[in-house]
Amino acid sequence: MDTPTEPNDFIYGIHPILEALKQGKELDKILIQKGLSNVVFREVQQLLQETQTPYQIVPLAKLNRITKKNHQGLIAFTAEISYHSAENLLPTVFEKGLNPLILVLDRVTDVRNFGAIARTAECCGVNFMVIPSRGNARITADAIKTSSGALHRIPVCREDNLKKTLQYLKHSGLKLVACHEKSDRSIFAEDLKVPTAILMGSEEDGISSEYLKLCDSNMAIPLMGAMQSLNVSVAAGIALFETVRQRNS
Repeated sequence: MDTPTEPNDFIYGIHPILEALKQGKELDKILIQKGLSNVVFREVQQLLQETQTPYQIVPLAKLNRITKKNHQGLIAFTAEISYHSAENLLPTVFEKGLNPLILVLDRVTDVRNFGAIARTAECCGVNFMVIPSRGNARITADAIKTSSGALHRIPVCREDNLKKTLQYLKHSGLKLVACHEKSDRSIFAEDLKVPTAILMGSEEDGISSEYLKLCDSNMAIPLMGAMQSLNVSVAAGIALFETVRQRNS
């Protein structure tokens, strides 16, 4: 019996997925069975590259856990939103005369955390969010529900090369600020009034070291209790509202 986590969340089979790619249907991610026929794989891979759709090579058992139907070694998760590119969106922010505030999430994997962050980001006037194409939570119906629909309002840029995107933001005049508990600089001492991109890390291991090296500054939220860290959605909310406070003061 097929018991997918989210009904209508995916399509399966070679021809339906190939057709979806050819028609330009937005897909979140494609799972490809390890050892799939070379002919089929080459055709799928070419379309994946053209459409910049993330994919993952997985064992047959993983596909069978999603559905027992005849998936033919291919399962594609449909996208709940349309994705954007930071290089396309940032110029429009400047053209509108806005002071950019961008939120970058490095591998936030919990769907509810992601939804909560998006809701706060929209409330704080974040121009757009940036996520990596791999390693981040999928934007599912549950994420949209947790965001109270904010994910239909705030643009999300899904980037294949997050390092390159961070470099682009920096070269465009934005200050890259990493928010993490290992910094000895208080968030309240950081100047967030300038064009800023705030980088938040994963729930498990924080911000990747290669991204930290790119940042202009690091900041931390002062903690007074015994706990050494905050939930990432709470931390993002504090960082964003401190930015709002500074810009409105």
